[in-house]
Amino acid sequence: MHKLTWPGICYSLTSMDFDLQVRLTAFDWLFEQTRIHGDVLPRKLLETGYFLNQNRIPLLAPQGIFKPKILDLPLSITTVPNSPYHDSFREYVMYKYRGTDAAHRDNVGLRRLMELKRPLIYFFGITPGQYLATWPVYVVDDDLSSLSFRIEVDETASLSEKSPVTIENPEIRRAYVTASVRQRLHQRLFRERVLDAYQSRCSFCNLRHRELLDAAHILPDSEPEGDPMIQNGLALCKLHHAALDSYMICVSPDHIIHVRQDILEEQDGPMLQHGLKELNEGRLLLPTQKRHWPFPEFLERRWARFRKAS
Repeated sequence: MHKLTWPGICYSLTSMDFDLQVRLTAFDWLFEQTRIHGDVLPRKLLETGYFLNQNRIPLLAPQGIFKPKILDLPLSITTVPNSPYHDSFREYVMYKYRGTDAAHRDNVGLRRLMELKRPLIYFFGITPGQYLATWPVYVVDDDLSSLSFRIEVDETASLSEKSPVTIENPEIRRAYVTASVRQRLHQRLFRERVLDAYQSRCSFCNLRHRELLDAAHILPDSEPEGDPMIQNGLALCKLHHAALDSYMICVSPDHIIHVRQDILEEQDGPMLQHGLKELNEGRLLLPTQKRHWPFPEFLERRWARFRKAS
């Protein structure tokens, strides 16, 4: 008998109620989609959804609090890019009511989910048409004074067995996981915005397959000034990202690409020749908008470290 297991939930499909069956099969479907596409998913895919017992179940719609027709309670909540509702990650998510009426049916639905301790899905808009999917999340508080619900994340299945967190404690676990999701959100925001600025191409070799591209930091994010901003990023394919991080290659402040001298002198087949050596003294492919160009002082600091490593 097939069973679905998520934090605090383990049911056979024949014994659970339909509402819970939809939620857990939606989680399974999302898990498969993120294996294919990564955890930033296209809106069209989420709007199309999946089929359960010949019922099409979309996961997302224009309204922020979304309930498929076959359910009585919301299945997902969404924050669109540049949302006027200003939902934010702190130690938790504060999600604004639908409008200002606490008795609106969407707000009542989230309140009922809180009472039932039922999970739902949170979609955070990274860029137009692209959403970071997070599940399961729970409504844990209703703050009438701010017209907001408090949302916490619970992803026990994704935590390492070596985690120092006592995951049996739901409050500690959710605080830890929500912080992890917040960090992942910042990483995805950085990646998507840098790739958009560079028109989804490697700024070294012009490779245009987005799934093979990364947003590389010029100054590492471990440093005080290594913020995840476009001007501290370069869109690079995975090979050139690794080469940059290893100081095999660098960009000088005048946007010229330089390959380390010992790499230029090495003989090791076509990949080294065409993948690295031929980039030497080429020009960085810059964003079309000059305000997105790398900060010169960041390039200068990276360049000084490269020359020292050489």
